[in-house]
Amino acid sequence: MPELSRRRKQLVLAICCMSLFIVGLDSTIVNLALPSIRTEFGASVSQLQWTIDAYTLVLASLLMLAGSTGDRIGRRRTFQTGLVLFTMGSLLCSVAPNVGLLVVFRMVQAVGGSMLNPVAMSIITNTFTDPRDRAKAIGVWGGVIGLSMALGPLVGGALVDSVGWRSIFWINVPFGVAAVVLAALFVPESRAPRARRLDPVGQLLVIVLLASVTFGIIEGAEAGWGSPLIVGSFVLAAAALVGLVRYEPRRTDPLLDLRFFRSIPFAGATVMAVAGFAAMGGFMFLTALYLQDVRGFSALHAGLLTLPMAGMTAVLAPIAGRIVAARGARLPLVVAGVFLIASALVLTTLRVDTPIGVIIAAFAMFGVGFGLLNAPITNAAVSGMPRAQAGVAAAVASTSRQVGGALGVAVLGAVVTGAVVTGGATGALGVGFTEASHVGWWIMAGCGVVVLAVGFVSTGAWARRTADTAAELFEAEAPRPVAAAR
Repeated sequence: MPELSRRRKQLVLAICCMSLFIVGLDSTIVNLALPSIRTEFGASVSQLQWTIDAYTLVLASLLMLAGSTGDRIGRRRTFQTGLVLFTMGSLLCSVAPNVGLLVVFRMVQAVGGSMLNPVAMSIITNTFTDPRDRAKAIGVWGGVIGLSMALGPLVGGALVDSVGWRSIFWINVPFGVAAVVLAALFVPESRAPRARRLDPVGQLLVIVLLASVTFGIIEGAEAGWGSPLIVGSFVLAAAALVGLVRYEPRRTDPLLDLRFFRSIPFAGATVMAVAGFAAMGGFMFLTALYLQDVRGFSALHAGLLTLPMAGMTAVLAPIAGRIVAARGARLPLVVAGVFLIASALVLTTLRVDTPIGVIIAAFAMFGVGFGLLNAPITNAAVSGMPRAQAGVAAAVASTSRQVGGALGVAVLGAVVTGAVVTGGATGALGVGFTEASHVGWWIMAGCGVVVLAVGFVSTGAWARRTADTAAELFEAEAPRPVAAAR
């Protein structure tokens, strides 16, 4: 890709961030609509979990394929295709006649969404070639994606209260159309030097692994953890994992190149992405139900209570990118872990009459932790790899985020499902939800501990040496396929 002017680079960053904004917004905006969806369709808690996780699982399953596809056939082309599919899926969701079709249409959305995040990150990585400029650009990206995810409940609450829950999907349409047009005009096409071949077996194994684990967790509380269906789903997941580990190293172009994980910063970023976004996914799911169904707040009021989290996330994400550029990733990662733990510990004291000031303080602390987390883990994932591998590396990092988000909703939702008592015409949650959620908050604290510990270990001199070694391995292999192609 030819060198672009500074102004053109900033424009490319803005277009990529526009697409990331609608995807990030969509990943959390639905949470504030869950009580309304449950009222209209009479949905159970597990069906609400699938409304979130069907989207997340499809997204996670296809991200690595989308990243390598963008490297192979063209990043701009893949990016625009994803925008079109995501916009169409949003329109379908807005007219869903029942919760089953809503879940299906969310999956259509996710197919398009899977082509946006890793491909946009690959475009950014190949546009900003200077490491310091790239770190700052990733900081901006982190701010946009973090702000969109944090603003989701506020925007969702306002739309649900004023127009209805279906309007949360309409908002994606103008953004999607504008991004398609702007990408055609200003984003240059780019590809990796060598095309990667498809890996259908690896793709199938990833889908089976993620779907069976999530199914087992979500449905386990209702079906029984020892039931043949649930045990079978976990056995199937284990078999898929073993198959991936054994099959992928034998391929010339694997869907998941396990050699990436020889880089400790990359492996650590993957672990922290799962832990951090599991905390985020579980946090958004449980607080949306607590604020509306337990405390009786309107969707808009509940969204307003998340403003401290949104504000902290928006302010600190770009600052984290600048800190990474100037001092490295350790400081923001350690501070992020501390604040995630602190927020979770406050929420373990949650009651049906907890003062609003305490809730706001916990939300603000979570925003600090999450705001500092995104940029450093993204930078660690892509900076240690050659630019030719940027799409796949970014896709693995993005997949880790989505897997974490899905597991957060599944695990924390499953923890409280067994203790939930429903009643009344609307099926409002009983006080048992609040007590049962305490275990979920302790799990969230554990996620913070993982971020703190792994963030410290994966940012030392030894870890950086492993990243250099892994990058040299891929760089050494790059010229051979290109010469053969000629």
